[in-house]
Amino acid sequence: MTRLPELWREPFALSSRLSRLMDEFFGDFDQSLFDWPTLEAFGRTDIYEKDGKLVYETELPGVKKGDIEIRVEDGRLVISGEVKRDERIQRENYFRIGRHYGKFQRVFPLPEQADDPKKIKASFEDGILRVTVPLRESLKQKEKPIEIKVE
Repeated sequence: MTRLPELWREPFALSSRLSRLMDEFFGDFDQSLFDWPTLEAFGRTDIYEKDGKLVYETELPGVKKGDIEIRVEDGRLVISGEVKRDERIQRENYFRIGRHYGKFQRVFPLPEQADDPKKIKASFEDGILRVTVPLRESLKQKEKPIEIKVE
């Protein structure tokens, strides 16, 4: 009787091993190795209303205050900037590039209740950009529930 390799005796063991090998091979694949933009993962933002203002809190790790630009353009809040590297390391010396470097931009539509853009304020502390947009009236007051009909 031929002995099958131990790995083949249990079909799920083979599947598990293949899955682990695939994860090891593809799991660390990072688009930034090829300088493809990974903007979705950078500048994650929470948006909420507080004290008559709409607040945008954006994570900007590794960004310096002087490298951030905030503007209102066509009824949209635009946050842009650049993450710069302090030192240059040759690409072949990297084992993994998991951080985003380069230019970024996030664009958010401003609600019609937004007050004068000149009243917008921003602060930056501990890698968090906080932009406050004054509102003429609460966004909650304009909410209208939508009835779901069952057919």
